[in-house]
Amino acid sequence: MTKEQSMDATFWDSERTTMEASIEQTIVSLKAFGVTHKHWAIGFSGGKDSGTVASLIPHLIATGRVPAPKSLTIIYADTRMELPPLQSAAMKMMAALRGMGHKTQVVLPPMEDRFFVYILGRGVPPPSNTFRWCTPMLKVDPMVAALAALRDSHGEKFLMITGVRVGESAARDGRIALSCGKNGAECGQGWFQETTPTAVADTLAPILHWRVCHVWKWLRNSAAITGMPTHLIAESYGGNEAEEVNARTGCVGCNLASRDLALETICKNPKWAHLSALKELRSVYAELKKPGNRLRKDGSERRKDGVMVANPNRMGPLTMEARRWGLAQIKRIQSAAGVDLINSDEEAVIIEMIESNTWPNGWTGNEPVADVPMDETIADGVVQPVFLGVLKESMRAHQPVPGGVQLAA
Repeated sequence: MTKEQSMDATFWDSERTTMEASIEQTIVSLKAFGVTHKHWAIGFSGGKDSGTVASLIPHLIATGRVPAPKSLTIIYADTRMELPPLQSAAMKMMAALRGMGHKTQVVLPPMEDRFFVYILGRGVPPPSNTFRWCTPMLKVDPMVAALAALRDSHGEKFLMITGVRVGESAARDGRIALSCGKNGAECGQGWFQETTPTAVADTLAPILHWRVCHVWKWLRNSAAITGMPTHLIAESYGGNEAEEVNARTGCVGCNLASRDLALETICKNPKWAHLSALKELRSVYAELKKPGNRLRKDGSERRKDGVMVANPNRMGPLTMEARRWGLAQIKRIQSAAGVDLINSDEEAVIIEMIESNTWPNGWTGNEPVADVPMDETIADGVVQPVFLGVLKESMRAHQPVPGGVQLAA
């Protein structure tokens, strides 16, 4: 044992769950709740946890360790913004699953809701932590629509299997703790959420208990066992160093994270070094969000009942000039990286929306640019003159600024 290993060792090391024990607990979970549903579906995001579920469960069914449902459908939500290696691995996974006789489905957002079409065509600024429109629009809504259609085709509620796992997110762990034991589930039987009989699906997280090292072990070694190309997922996270890096993945160049560690890790691999140009995406998003590239309300906005809105001087959509600049930048970046961020159909829709003067709901395009000084309207209707304008007028008149501030002659 090395010095580093001895420092990390604990009294309870011998009690840690083994890989085999983790799989056995997953089997118990599937047997406990799977038998009550004729049809199963797996939500596959392309990441390590959902990739583990999407490869493990078909293997357990094929080897007879878990009773086969009447149907198993694997649904992949293609946001068009995944890290290219992960997207490529996901497509190979889906092909392998079809080869095993399972149903697969790739779902996409509607054209006008796709990431760059929504930003550069409709003019909605890149997402922020206070306006995080991307996850529901790109992933959740298309997945929910696909699941609803699946339920309608079966005529009954089905079992939705997810890759939720303790330890991925503190917020998620908190939700799991609050929901623990729902439907009388016992420890070791996963996290089962039973919905109403008329709902789309019940939800089961059968690898909730898996340690991250077990996830990586399964992904790296399962190709030889199951014939599934899961090693490509591990490679996309950083190969043999993936567990140590432990980079969480999301949309490529995500501006909601402090660093795109996953992209940085991938680019260290000579095979994917050409993707380094994608690191420029974050600076493009930052530029687009600047006041000089957006419009602002002038303080007169009211609700339908006549009451003033909470933020009457709010910043809003991108100017047409900013959208055209952004389109040129994304095309330049994708050309340098050799990837497809905006395809020809999406570009055509973006240009059409710009030329037809398309704006988000509640905006006309006649609003002032956000970096133009203007009076600030407070929520109760009081107008506070812009300080810069007061300074300029006072300097011209050589008079004291209201409030007692004196200007030098």
